[in-house]
Amino acid sequence: MKAVVLAGGYATRMWPITKHRPKMFLPIGESTVIDRIFSELEADDRIEEVYVSTNKRFAPDFEAHLADSEFEKPQLSIEETTEEDDKFGVVGALAQLIDRENVDDDLLVIAGDNLISFDIAEFLDDFERREAPTLAAYDVGSREKATSYGLVELEGDRVVDFQEKPDDPKSTLVSIACYAFPQDSLSLLPTYLEDGNNPDEPGWFVQWLQNREATYAFTFEGAWFDIGTPESYLDAVAWHLDGDSLVADSATLEDATIGENVHVMDGVTLTGTDLEHTVIFPDATVRNGDIRRSIIDQGTHIEDLDLAGALIGAHTTITNGSKR
Repeated sequence: MKAVVLAGGYATRMWPITKHRPKMFLPIGESTVIDRIFSELEADDRIEEVYVSTNKRFAPDFEAHLADSEFEKPQLSIEETTEEDDKFGVVGALAQLIDRENVDDDLLVIAGDNLISFDIAEFLDDFERREAPTLAAYDVGSREKATSYGLVELEGDRVVDFQEKPDDPKSTLVSIACYAFPQDSLSLLPTYLEDGNNPDEPGWFVQWLQNREATYAFTFEGAWFDIGTPESYLDAVAWHLDGDSLVADSATLEDATIGENVHVMDGVTLTGTDLEHTVIFPDATVRNGDIRRSIIDQGTHIEDLDLAGALIGAHTTITNGSKR
């Protein structure tokens, strides 16, 4: 069995934090979003190869990241795109990858910005038992949230209806961009695309596929975060830290108060500052501030400023309301 980790997005909703780094490299505790996935795939003997589908702009970042890691399975498969408007859509890019890499096996497809609480091995057990297309499904608990995802309707574990991003969802059970496809099902991808179907989200292909062959859902409880917005990222960090804080040994704290769910990285200097639900990247300096639910990128210098819900880009200086 092969695996594809989807990592080709540009995460424009999280700029400037993700303008010059893939969002999959955002830290979750001592690891990153995508490394949590790589670790599970590396440990599962059923997965022979892992293709990391990314774009040309971020390819060097992934090459360097994988070179510095201990993972042996992941290998890059690069889309010929450098910006959001060039993208082929996830389904289109997946079809190209399958052709480019000559994939002729069952395939696990998972979004690289997925933070999930279930073991991928359990999901694959479920898939192998059925030998049929299988998706992971989660109850987001909100109809408003459900409008942003693929809505799943089940009879038992079988998918009987699938609506991608419905305007008026009838339930809150959604697909979370984790799919397993038998080889025979993947052979239908060219037909799907040649018939003019939507090449964007994988859910459109699942919606089309479940009308043609039995498709099943692996439902789970616990936690799931789609790391696509600053809010979802901070919520994921809070879930991982569970009320604690993570402060690097090399950080300098003088009259600083570290509240819940705070991650302070290497070389950060905090003076006269209160932090709550905040991530501060390496070598940033914050003096005389009250910072809540914010993300402050590396090398930033902030003085005499209170922030809530802020995204501050790398190497920015803001002092007494001035910015440069």
